[in-house]
Amino acid sequence: MNLSQPGAAAASLFPEGKGARAATITVIGSDGSDLSSEARARLDGAALVTGPERVIRRVRPAPGVTSVPGVSGRDLLRTLDEHLEHGGGPAVVLADGDPGFFGAVRSLRAHGLAPEVLPATSVVSRAFARAGLAWDDALVVAPAELRRAVNVCRAHHKVAVLAAPGVGPGELARELAPTTPRALIVFEDLGGPGERVTHSRMGEATTRPWREPDVVLILDPRHRPSGPVWLAGARPGPGRWATGGSADDGLGPVARAFALARLGPRLGDLVWDIGAGHGEVAVDCARFGAAVIAVERDAARCDALRRHVIANGVKVALTCGPAPPALEPLPDPDAAFVAGGWPDVIAACAERGPSSLVCAVRAADLAPAVLAIMRERGYHAEAVRIEAARPAEPAVSEGVFIVHGTLR
Repeated sequence: MNLSQPGAAAASLFPEGKGARAATITVIGSDGSDLSSEARARLDGAALVTGPERVIRRVRPAPGVTSVPGVSGRDLLRTLDEHLEHGGGPAVVLADGDPGFFGAVRSLRAHGLAPEVLPATSVVSRAFARAGLAWDDALVVAPAELRRAVNVCRAHHKVAVLAAPGVGPGELARELAPTTPRALIVFEDLGGPGERVTHSRMGEATTRPWREPDVVLILDPRHRPSGPVWLAGARPGPGRWATGGSADDGLGPVARAFALARLGPRLGDLVWDIGAGHGEVAVDCARFGAAVIAVERDAARCDALRRHVIANGVKVALTCGPAPPALEPLPDPDAAFVAGGWPDVIAACAERGPSSLVCAVRAADLAPAVLAIMRERGYHAEAVRIEAARPAEPAVSEGVFIVHGTLR
């Protein structure tokens, strides 16, 4: 294997599709500092240069080089294909920062191209450096979907969101308020002549104009580090499901583990826990990385829930009040758990369209009614009775019906 040519190692070890095509394509990252001599040589020797318009202006290709600014996605691939098919010579794809980090390298590889990659400092690492913050415990979210980005910000204490039209500081702050207080640091034109770093409160972020921000840091000012970090980004999942529990739980660990399996909480999701009690289901969902809103009408149980959340070091937003009225101002959930067979609450949840809807009921005569409500609203629903006897105490058992449905 000859690995002496740029990109040869990547092409040989990780072929994509029908096999990565050897191509004279170099992907160059720019962070506002001077290009390396190697990157400048590739740029000066290129027949075609493409990438974001502001990056092209920043690096100043040699006179006479064909520049195609602003193309991305399929348009970028089409431009490169046409250039290569006509034997157009070396091509350079410019990127802001590290093109292997949410950048062009992934799409080029998937298209069967094996580019040489000359990265610069990523926009995320530059943002955290400007803020003077460590980022080995941060999550980084691409701006594919505002809703999932917001849910990650609800669940995690430190998130960097790569900004895009429709996913900026104003939209993020508007969705997070008022259940999730956060501080924002907004970075505009990082590395460029108009660089601006703004520490913003949520209310300010929704009203002031922003000049095409690059990245937004969403920080929980109340978070306190719990110990050394050994894994970058998200914490590993819980070692055990449905641990602990209180006498007020009403489910027991076996039934709760089954309910969790049907809810499927994950990073990027929002889960409602209605009739949350002491918050056992809410805490377990948060331990899996989901954003969680717990709804409980009893004030004493709300206090116990707060203590339980703090003891487990997770993020859970609490709404103290009766359902269904307390549900009206809440953002739509991806999954919802209802402790009890209240027809009006289950119907209100179903109207909001969570992908998974799970209800725990004790009385056998309530299960058919809950099933009917779910099925009438388009859910494929089933009911399972779970009874877990304790061998040491054979007279003691946990019995509950779990009614669970998924949208068809």
